[in-house]
Amino acid sequence: MPFRIVRDDIVNLKVDAVVNAANTELRMGGGVCGAIFRAAGAEALREACAPLAPIPCGGAAITPGFRLNARFIIHTAGPVYRGGQSGESRLLRSCYVNALRLARQNGCASVAFPLISSGIYGYPREEALAIATSAIADFLLHEDDGMTVLLVVFDKASFSLSTKLLGDVAAYIDEHYVEQHFEPASDRRLRTADFEDPTNLNEAAWYGPTPKSSVPSDLDAIVDNLSESFSQALLHLIDRKGRTDVEVYKRANLDRKLFSKIRIGKDYNPAKRTVLALAVALELELGETRELLERAGYALSPSRKFDMIVEYFIANRRYDIFEINEVLFHYDQPLLG
Repeated sequence: MPFRIVRDDIVNLKVDAVVNAANTELRMGGGVCGAIFRAAGAEALREACAPLAPIPCGGAAITPGFRLNARFIIHTAGPVYRGGQSGESRLLRSCYVNALRLARQNGCASVAFPLISSGIYGYPREEALAIATSAIADFLLHEDDGMTVLLVVFDKASFSLSTKLLGDVAAYIDEHYVEQHFEPASDRRLRTADFEDPTNLNEAAWYGPTPKSSVPSDLDAIVDNLSESFSQALLHLIDRKGRTDVEVYKRANLDRKLFSKIRIGKDYNPAKRTVLALAVALELELGETRELLERAGYALSPSRKFDMIVEYFIANRRYDIFEINEVLFHYDQPLLG
């Protein structure tokens, strides 16, 4: 999964580079900046930063990681929020883009970001999160092929989403979610939820027969051909949707190696969350999504909050996988990809 949101202390992460929410003078500050200085060794980091300062707002500089688990610290100076009319969004976006480019120039395969400017600099967290995910997603889609990027939040208080979006998702869950989903034993089948990594969903699921979509779809002919594997069905869909492999696996937030395994492995069935990520990347209708899941041996279940959240976005044709993952993270659910 090239981009994911994690709840952790950024100074403890084992990555190639940790990003410091710095000031333009690269001095030790409070919040994340102070924590990084203390964990890395304040005196050594001060000496490394001194000849690099000052940096412009939105700019970035790199130093060794010293006592951190990271090889490097990338320092970027975010904007102070002044109401949103002083170019703050452009400067904040530049922080992420410039830090990522600097990481790539220094051979970093993994980078961890805090939510820049959302602390004492006062940037509204909902807006800061939207800019962070947009900038990172665009970089991974257009400028990089292989980097893993983490957006690190210390706790839920550090993470904020649109109240309207959360309200709409909650209403959909309330309408469709059931605590338990019982069916006659003869209609049930037990299926392991995740073939790649059982810890991702940590569950086995009951799946009943999936209703056939009443709307004709690109998958109708594929599903009728029972000899066709999931991989073959997926490749036909990619062709029919006019997409490239690279576009699909990047929009699905998938690692290239995993996508290659799916592509060449005739008998390989991916995890359910991977199938759903591919459905989002291909912008499938809900009926098409159900049929693609069925091809891999899965179904959407009304007794799973994870399923109902993803179903909400697909039913409403909202195919931004990073927005979906933000909501999944809010509900403490596994992420797509």
